[in-house]
Amino acid sequence: MYAPKTAAAIFLCVALASSCSRPKSGTGPVAQAAYADPRSCAACHPAQARTYRATGMARAFTRATPAAFNPSEAALFARATPFFHKASNRFYQPLLREGRAFLRRFERDSGGAETNAIEYEIHYILGSGNHSRTYLHRDPANHLVEMPLSWYSEAGGSFAMSPGFDNPAHYDFRRKVNYDCFFCHNGYPDLPSTAGRAGDEPVYPVMLPEGIDCQRCHGPGAAHVEAAGKKTAPEALRKLITNPARLNAARQMEVCMQCHLETTSFPLPNSIQRYGRGIFSYRPGEPLGDYILHFDHAPGTGREEKFEIAGHAYRLRQSQCFLKSVGRLRCTTCHNPHEARRGEAAVEQYAAACATCHEAALAKLTASGRHAKRTDCATCHMPRRRTEDVVHVVMTDHKIVRRPPPGNLLAPRAERLETAGVSYRGPVVPYYPATGMDELPLASAQVLQKSNLAAGIPQLEAALRKQQPKGPEYYFDLAEAQLAAGHRGAAIEQYEAALRHDPGFAPAVRGLGGALLAQNELARAVPLLEQARSLDPRDTPTLLALARAYQQQGRLTDSIATLRAAAVIEPTGASIQELLGNAFMASGEAAQAEAAFRTAILHQPDLATAHYGYSATLAARGDFDAALPHMERAVALAPQLPQPREMLGNLYARRKQFALAIPQYREAIRLDPQFGRAHLGLAIAAASTGDLRTARAELQQAAASPDPAISQDARELLGQLPQ
Repeated sequence: MYAPKTAAAIFLCVALASSCSRPKSGTGPVAQAAYADPRSCAACHPAQARTYRATGMARAFTRATPAAFNPSEAALFARATPFFHKASNRFYQPLLREGRAFLRRFERDSGGAETNAIEYEIHYILGSGNHSRTYLHRDPANHLVEMPLSWYSEAGGSFAMSPGFDNPAHYDFRRKVNYDCFFCHNGYPDLPSTAGRAGDEPVYPVMLPEGIDCQRCHGPGAAHVEAAGKKTAPEALRKLITNPARLNAARQMEVCMQCHLETTSFPLPNSIQRYGRGIFSYRPGEPLGDYILHFDHAPGTGREEKFEIAGHAYRLRQSQCFLKSVGRLRCTTCHNPHEARRGEAAVEQYAAACATCHEAALAKLTASGRHAKRTDCATCHMPRRRTEDVVHVVMTDHKIVRRPPPGNLLAPRAERLETAGVSYRGPVVPYYPATGMDELPLASAQVLQKSNLAAGIPQLEAALRKQQPKGPEYYFDLAEAQLAAGHRGAAIEQYEAALRHDPGFAPAVRGLGGALLAQNELARAVPLLEQARSLDPRDTPTLLALARAYQQQGRLTDSIATLRAAAVIEPTGASIQELLGNAFMASGEAAQAEAAFRTAILHQPDLATAHYGYSATLAARGDFDAALPHMERAVALAPQLPQPREMLGNLYARRKQFALAIPQYREAIRLDPQFGRAHLGLAIAAASTGDLRTARAELQQAAASPDPAISQDARELLGQLPQ
């Protein structure tokens, strides 16, 4: 059984509550007793430990201290020049203060004054700095949150938006770092052995290790270290640790491929982790397919030559050199994992690796004048290219080619947004292992990220009928797929099937409760959502759904209490604050509602519904001038919603700007022809400009509204309208 593992590119990517706002120093505890303190390895292996510290793996994650910044970063932080992101119209300002790093965000209004200013401390740095570094904040609930600004080494070092953030509606300070992203940048945190299952809240312990340590490649080392301290015989000692060099070719490659094999970082899925396996449960030497399965786009769909940041092994495995070597060409043919060579030393090392197979052929080509004298094979045969998913990074393409691809491989490229017209829609095929994959996980891969819903749903249904698995996971996968396809009734059946196999499976309890809530079956939905909360009290989607259900039942006190609990777990959750504002408005607590909407806007300036709610609270207390720009912002952010347009029409009409009000009412009616308030507003605006014919027609429409108050107002105005 399998759990979905999201794409784990270098950034695309947090445990025990702590009142401390800064992480404590130290390497942190290891996950289980089988793991040793990574510092203990250096006692017996000082040379390897010394050179390994300079590798990118060792520097993949660190605390954000002044000493951790490279010279370019330090200079940019000291300069504190705001970075302007045009697409979202926001400024991001890096700051250093008393030895601590911060990132400040603000906007400017039409007069140039700062608005929506907020600041977060940078607690950790993700990335070695060879190509880039992304900054992380630890929130009070111990999530790790990715910052919207990253440092890139290109052109001497500069700031640009983090991957996935270079668009108008980006994550800002709300993207949590999931366990699978952390897995490839760090050692073993003190987490439960099952951490990383589908739906797990990514919460991290206070103490975190810093960087990939020896045990990622050599396996748990506690027994080895203990035996070494007892002067155990060398042969017995070696049996207590994994030496990848003694593994067969496939197992050796898999040690590297646990992190460096990513078919794509865009939705597919790239891989799914086996159900029942924790995120940190892989052990070097075991078949990688026992831990995780990898998938790819179908051949012939135009995705064969994709070049992405974590696809080193994927590209290498496409090379004729690799295919014809029959296992002799591996990652370690060119790379010493204990030592990172740079400059001329690296050039010589890679050229020597090529010569082991091509020396004789190269000599003949050189003698005939058909090839330059060998100096740097990689420049032509493994050219540096700009990656498609992290567009500010240039790195070596590990697909070994006879000639470089045509075109400017370093040309700037815009970030690709995954939209309905761009996202892959087609079969998901097995990649690794390429054969013998069970039909259940293969069927689930079709639907987990909606790549192949139409064909995948019947495929998964057939596999379930055939194999009838005992666990709930595949039934849950099918339920989610049915829901994504708009088949709510079928989804409810599959949620119920999952719960027959495991009544305490929290994701299915929440899913069933949410589906019933969407059908307004509150009597069934609320107990299920309450059960889901008891099973996983930190799951904010459950809390949000439960709060909405309470509001629909008129239980505003319960809704507010639930949302306050959610806000503690997810302090930057703008949707939580927006829903809290609605609850306060419904309960008549105007000041509390206003504060909640204002907080939602602070955390997510582009949340249209928060601007709408905030504007409504301001208008309710008579501050129409302050309300107007927020309603204008709501309309600009969500032009497809009729309610903000009707409210904007009202605000314009109040200022007697009927030429502005009338188009807003008309567009609201176009979006919702039965929108009684918009018909009523348009009628009043039209009558105010002397257009009595339009006023009468709109009042007649409003009089037919199912809302009795609107219908009555319309009939009264019809009686007052001059003939």
